[in-house]
Amino acid sequence: MTEWNAWPGERFDLGEGLRVVDGRVVMVDILTGRLLQLPDDGPPEVIAEIPEPLGAVAPLRGGGWIAAAGTGIAVLGSDVQWLAELEGGPGMRMNDGVADPAGRFWAGSMAYDNTSGAGTLYRVNLDGTTSTAVQGLTVPNGPAFSADGAVMHLADSAEGTIYRYRVDPSAGTLHDHQVFATVDNGSPDGMTVDAEGFLWSAIWGAGQVRRYAPDGSVDQVLDIPCAQPTSVCLTGDHLVVTSAKIGLETPTALDGAVLATPCTVPGTSTSFATCAR
Repeated sequence: MTEWNAWPGERFDLGEGLRVVDGRVVMVDILTGRLLQLPDDGPPEVIAEIPEPLGAVAPLRGGGWIAAAGTGIAVLGSDVQWLAELEGGPGMRMNDGVADPAGRFWAGSMAYDNTSGAGTLYRVNLDGTTSTAVQGLTVPNGPAFSADGAVMHLADSAEGTIYRYRVDPSAGTLHDHQVFATVDNGSPDGMTVDAEGFLWSAIWGAGQVRRYAPDGSVDQVLDIPCAQPTSVCLTGDHLVVTSAKIGLETPTALDGAVLATPCTVPGTSTSFATCAR
């Protein structure tokens, strides 16, 4: 049985977006708009806070963070600079996002009521312009890139499906859209690719983290003591998992916690985003 340790302190309604950046583990608390770091021996600490839902961040070369926030893309530093308004209306928000190895930032949108097909995956290009990458999604999570940036995995949590795309390294355009894996029990949520090319995914609703081989087969299943794990990262010493207590009638003491278990599988390096501001 896998042994898990929980960070002290807060239990989050919707913790997400784990990253290892310059040796520190960071995450977001989506609904309160907070970016937090996880000390080794203490409760999460607030790095930045905005009055909008904060879906995910990636570190920027030169400092600060690019963020999928509210209904668009922002830069978080000493203040908040909005780069693009992508989704209109109160029924939408930005969700998960990540930088690819080339420095482009990718982020998905979704409807609060999970309206089928309302979500979009956007790409923030190196010159700061924004392009539509994938339409017709419901709850996009990820994406997660291979170490060389040539392969992108993207989950549509509401559909229980993880897709795989080939990425043009120069333009960032997507090709060869395939179903990589399907999940019948639970929903694929946040993901990361390890140094061996395997994909790790938090499985919301199943209380699991699954490791997928490059051919899409399940290599490993780890049970986790919370119902709704949301994102994963590999520090080199541990597998760290965020979770959510939102929507649970009787959450347990570990629902909404950040949990860790020893794991020596190394992750790929966190990519820094580059964009004109």
